[in-house]
Amino acid sequence: MGYKLFGANVSPFVRKCRVYLAEKGIAYEHESVNPYQPPSFYRQVSPLGKIPALLDGDRPVADSSVICLYLERCKPTPALYPADPYDYAQALWIEEYMDSGFLPVAGTGVFRPLVLGPVAMNQPLTKEIKEAALEVVENQLGPMWDYLERYLGGKEFFVGGRLSIADIAVASGHVNLWHAGIDLDTDHWPKLAAFLARMWSRPSFKTLLAEEQTPWNRREAIAKL
Repeated sequence: MGYKLFGANVSPFVRKCRVYLAEKGIAYEHESVNPYQPPSFYRQVSPLGKIPALLDGDRPVADSSVICLYLERCKPTPALYPADPYDYAQALWIEEYMDSGFLPVAGTGVFRPLVLGPVAMNQPLTKEIKEAALEVVENQLGPMWDYLERYLGGKEFFVGGRLSIADIAVASGHVNLWHAGIDLDTDHWPKLAAFLARMWSRPSFKTLLAEEQTPWNRREAIAKL
């Protein structure tokens, strides 16, 4: 019966799952779901009403992290979780750092006022709103980037010397900032900036980035403020 993934394409959590599926080579159907106006059946798939959710045939799986772990059991190769126990824990930690630490700040303080509000809610975008978002970037995201820069160090990947869920989570979580015109200072965070460029050049990301350009890429409009 196959896999069906539900959720809006611009969600970093949905994107994480879609990149994961692509890197695994798993075919799936994608149905866009607006979590603010979900279809009537959606709570049967996602009891909390959040995105993404997955149907494996008629079996529902909710939450992006749970979905990826489930699919790893269904299709173990290529492995996207480290085999070493400590590396496995670290990969989960970096994913959690992004999902529960970084993304709530970036989403609420930056992406929502600069992109989601103007595009999806017909809210105005003003110079004052942009300045408030930039304060969030400097004061709250800056220290988080410091941590990621130190953790990555001179490595190509975050954990275990190969692509893992940690890398997918970090790269996916930064796409929404890119749509909002927020770029890493390459003098301050050169290793993290280079990492994102490498990840976004992978086919799994390039396809989704192209899909998201309209209407979510607001870089030009934001730059004019």
